[in-house]
Amino acid sequence: MLTSRTFVRRTRAGAVVKVVREHYLRDDIACGAAACRLCPPAAPAPGTGNGNAPGLEARPSGPASSLCPGPHFLLPDTNLLLHQIDILEDPVIKNVIVLQTVLQEVRHRSAPVYKRIRDLIQNPEKHFYSFTNEHHRETYIEQKRGETSNDRNDRAIRVAVKWYNEHLKKIEDEEKIQVIFLTNDRTNKEKALEEEITAYTCEEYIKSLTANPELVDRLACVSDEGKEIEGGKIIFPEHIPLSKLQQGIKSGIYLQGTYRASRENYLEATVWVHGDAEENKEVIVQGLKHLNRAIHEDIVAVELLAKDEWVAPSSVVLQDDGQNEEDIENEEEKENILKASVNKDMLRPTGRVVGIIKRNWRPYCGMLSKSQIKEARRHLFTPADRRIPRIRIETRQADTLEGQRIIVAIDGWPRNSRYPNGHFVKNLGSAGDKETETEVLLLEHDVPHQAFSQAVLSFLPEMPWSITEEDMKHREDLRHLNVCSVDPPGCTDIDDALHCREMENGNLEVGVHIADVSHFIRPGNALDEESVKRGTTVYLCEKRIDMVPELLSSNLCSLRSNVDRLAFSCIWEMNHKAEILKTRFTKSVINSKASLTYAEAQMRIDSASMNDAITTSLRGLNKLAKILKKKRIDNGALTLASPEVRFHMDSETHDPIDLQTKELKETNSMIEEFMLLANISVAQKIYDEFPEFALLRKHPAPPPSNYDILVKAAKSKNLEIKTDTAKALAESLDKAESPTFPYLNILLRILATRCMMQAVYFCSGMDNDFHHYGLASPIYTHFTSPIRRYADIIVHRLLAVAIGADSTYPELTDKHKLAEMCKNLNYRHKMAQYAQRASVAFHTQLFFKTKGVVNEDAYILFVRKNAIVVLIPKYGLEGTVFFEEKDKPTPKLEYNSEVPSLTVEDTTLRVFDKVRVNIMLDDSNIQHQKMRMVLVEPKILGNDMPASLSAEASSKD
Repeated sequence: MLTSRTFVRRTRAGAVVKVVREHYLRDDIACGAAACRLCPPAAPAPGTGNGNAPGLEARPSGPASSLCPGPHFLLPDTNLLLHQIDILEDPVIKNVIVLQTVLQEVRHRSAPVYKRIRDLIQNPEKHFYSFTNEHHRETYIEQKRGETSNDRNDRAIRVAVKWYNEHLKKIEDEEKIQVIFLTNDRTNKEKALEEEITAYTCEEYIKSLTANPELVDRLACVSDEGKEIEGGKIIFPEHIPLSKLQQGIKSGIYLQGTYRASRENYLEATVWVHGDAEENKEVIVQGLKHLNRAIHEDIVAVELLAKDEWVAPSSVVLQDDGQNEEDIENEEEKENILKASVNKDMLRPTGRVVGIIKRNWRPYCGMLSKSQIKEARRHLFTPADRRIPRIRIETRQADTLEGQRIIVAIDGWPRNSRYPNGHFVKNLGSAGDKETETEVLLLEHDVPHQAFSQAVLSFLPEMPWSITEEDMKHREDLRHLNVCSVDPPGCTDIDDALHCREMENGNLEVGVHIADVSHFIRPGNALDEESVKRGTTVYLCEKRIDMVPELLSSNLCSLRSNVDRLAFSCIWEMNHKAEILKTRFTKSVINSKASLTYAEAQMRIDSASMNDAITTSLRGLNKLAKILKKKRIDNGALTLASPEVRFHMDSETHDPIDLQTKELKETNSMIEEFMLLANISVAQKIYDEFPEFALLRKHPAPPPSNYDILVKAAKSKNLEIKTDTAKALAESLDKAESPTFPYLNILLRILATRCMMQAVYFCSGMDNDFHHYGLASPIYTHFTSPIRRYADIIVHRLLAVAIGADSTYPELTDKHKLAEMCKNLNYRHKMAQYAQRASVAFHTQLFFKTKGVVNEDAYILFVRKNAIVVLIPKYGLEGTVFFEEKDKPTPKLEYNSEVPSLTVEDTTLRVFDKVRVNIMLDDSNIQHQKMRMVLVEPKILGNDMPASLSAEASSKD
């Protein structure tokens, strides 16, 4: 059956055109109930992609309900599905009908929830069934004149419920199956009851499951966002409606940007303004009311304050550690600390959040801060991420959850509540347990870490695998070359290998050979989709989360020695001055002659007795690499320092038994130079071929204000750091030496790292600025690590098309889709970095837990108004030493932002001063164990103030 709707619309040119939309209705769409013999075999309706087997159970095995004791299916409306997805995901809830109307609305309103519900539909154990009611002849309805789209959809849902109940009555069975309508919309429920439809709110139904009382804790608070709860003083201004916000943004009254909470000060945030508003690219927001219930990563609208109200970035460290959620007077006292007089040159554009454009909430990991009130149900949850505010939840399981790592979701934030409301989602396990903590950090940093599905694994090659004649098409046989790889010890995912040999004309042939992962991962299949979703391999201290299945990452794509492997090769002809004469790219087959560690490669280069072909190749590579590095540095490339920590693990317990900073060898630099050169060469090639569709990587130049801390710190040691260009900065850092303070130059370079912006992937057709500031390169991309980075796979595909070794496909030449992919890859890369730092922080805590008190030298990196941040070179770790503590007298503190320095009583502490600290684990609160630092030298008031080690902040975000 075909229905059609005709309407007219006016084109941009002013012409009036008639539009006819056809809508197909069918009789062969199955209800999904296994017991039904009336429906034909399920056939998907047009455009739905509905694959529902096995569908709903013949005899529903859901939980026993006191409201509906008989067998029943559940049918939720859109708002219930959006807000109560955690309930629906619980294993207890089965046999749920998800209407096409509901699914389409969810897809439009929340991509994350849409994905979660699609996963439920595809899970055979849950028995969720997607019913295409909009294409079913008996459930499709037309919109009435004057009826809103929302009211029409609500009516469509009720029509589908009524149809289901009438349809299921026709099934010959002893006990009839009923369809229960779940809605939290009061009007929708009233209309359903008027139409004699059995309808309940989610809370009514869940509370009726007497055998599963714990589900009540997972109910989301369904009150409207911003609506006041009973009692309490109004704390926050009302958010401006979205329609008015959008008008204000268009007219320039408001600015739209991403809200980024501070890790050091819970009363401060920055809003990174979207678009090209360079003048106000970063807006500071200070104070509880100005923050106005925004949460880290929300998209917000801000209103700039008058210039006489602008402030400077705060130099005070403030952590929200109070227990009284309504203690607003205390908050106002803390806000006064922020309002200190500062130099006018330090003032920055300052604003206030006036509305939320898009919430980017997700489930958060952390621990329950149990209320001190006896038998209280309301408690505060403390997230592991300090940028997230504490969350108020109601639970009957407080005694059980105390000391556990749990997941909580935010439901809303009333104007008269100090903290947002949320609900308990899941108990992960005991705090301090290694498996639990690993699960926490992966969830907290949104790292996809589930096992690869059978759908993904089905696209792997069958074993045993070997190179075929078909594989050799468009490939060059390079198995005769003396290729070798150089990697860290224990590396199994070997992406790259190199060779260097002298040519007949006296020049050198140098090749970088990269694993041809794109041969195995073809566009659009399940393996490809999973790889792009993961985006990157995540390396934790004692495990890694692979981007691609192990068969590829550690076997077929790993360029191990003495086996034939498919590669993508970048080959240069160079003279002995490392000048490139020719460049060519080819798909190839290689056979690596050696898999070496950096130390083994260095030993070969340095050994006078070794002169075999591999060693000769390494020496040639090392000689050229030194020339290439000098050229880069002469062009203005930066050499920055960021301490990296390496743990030595116990072979049985896997606990860290030693901890040290990594030692870099000449061969580390050798490999780096040729990987950089290959990336630059490939970037230029794909851009020349695809100027609109090249996936590139850029590193923006920092705004001048970013360098303030570096310039002042150097000035305090009578050194001048110039920051006009990357070259000027590099030359200044090279000259910044002190004969009496050899570690000074490293400290300056670490500070310079903190001033940098984040490097990002982008589509060449969507941007004009290609420059990579840190490398001083006009163009750059990632080509050399396709096993661990999805960006490299796209670059391989572009390069293969450019040299005629593969064919293109639509998504590869769609700059808008490529830009969206880059956005996801940038996010995944950032979260992987955070997860890796969190893993280091946790293993550092394990290390010091067994060591008792450790006494070490440290250097002051930053000076705050009430604390100092120190770096411990031996461990490459940072810690914050506080000079004021709750319930203890505060010493006299004098802060000088120009030097910068902090005078505590009569002792002055300056940036780069050497101090001595004791490091220990603080067991005073078993729920929130932290590292403590005590300043030993110089001695200040006994120094028993605690400090939290912050390894996750050890490099620029």
